[in-house]
Amino acid sequence: MGKCQSCCETPGTSTSSRYSSTPRSASAAGTYRGRAGSQPQALNSDAGGGDVLSHLTSSRQPQPISDKKMFTPYPKLPPIKKHSNGDNKRLSFISRDYSESKIQTLFEQYKDPGEDAILAEGIEKFCADLDVNPDEFIVLVLAWKFQAKTMCKFTREEFVNGCKAIKSDSIKGIQSKFTDLLTEVKDKQNFKDLYRWTYKFGLDAESGQRTLPIDMTISLWKLVFSQTEPPIVQRWLEFLDVHPNIRGIPRDTWDMFLNFTEQVGDDLGSYDDTEAWPSLFDDFVENENDRQNQNVKTL
Repeated sequence: MGKCQSCCETPGTSTSSRYSSTPRSASAAGTYRGRAGSQPQALNSDAGGGDVLSHLTSSRQPQPISDKKMFTPYPKLPPIKKHSNGDNKRLSFISRDYSESKIQTLFEQYKDPGEDAILAEGIEKFCADLDVNPDEFIVLVLAWKFQAKTMCKFTREEFVNGCKAIKSDSIKGIQSKFTDLLTEVKDKQNFKDLYRWTYKFGLDAESGQRTLPIDMTISLWKLVFSQTEPPIVQRWLEFLDVHPNIRGIPRDTWDMFLNFTEQVGDDLGSYDDTEAWPSLFDDFVENENDRQNQNVKTL
């Protein structure tokens, strides 16, 4: 006997698609493969299954599997090129506007014969070559950039690091930075840093001095405020000049005077003696008020 195709014939072996792609005879109901690999079940054509099956097979034909990938991968990035040692040296040279060897040579031109530092005579020559006077404000700013610890002295380390900080290795190079340096200290925070550093710069570190003598203090106040002078400074300096009993200014008085010039107006009307100001400020304000009252009585 021949085999019944609907029951006895071996089902298709493909499991990649939901429906079998094996052609079905007109008399056979076809087979339906369920999920999870369940065995095919015959549909009874007498119960209307043939109509349903024909509808399914006609409207839901399996789509051919495409060999194309769903997503196009990103193109492979080229490897990062590594610079050779020669390239690194060339880039390092381009990024710097100065040469340390030239800075060392410049230092040797002004170095004292007996000490590895530029002393008073060398600084005078250095300022002369820069076409400035030693007591000019720009020289104070330059010493601040060099972070000099003592007046009339630049150590090798201070000079070299200072020239690196302003990116200059020649006299003309340093001169070209003057405008930028003066602009830099117009910033409030930078000027505050310069102002506080000036006190320590004026001390005689070799003798262990801790308080600035009054004559040195007055000179430094005139110098540090020479570009932008608060209204109260001139009267403050006059007050110190006519009181010879004031022989020195301690560090806290120097530091707080900058705050004093910022908070107290020209008429001293906003001064509050209950705040923690140095007693010397109290004496100054009282002296100014007495002088103003005398002027009113005279009028």
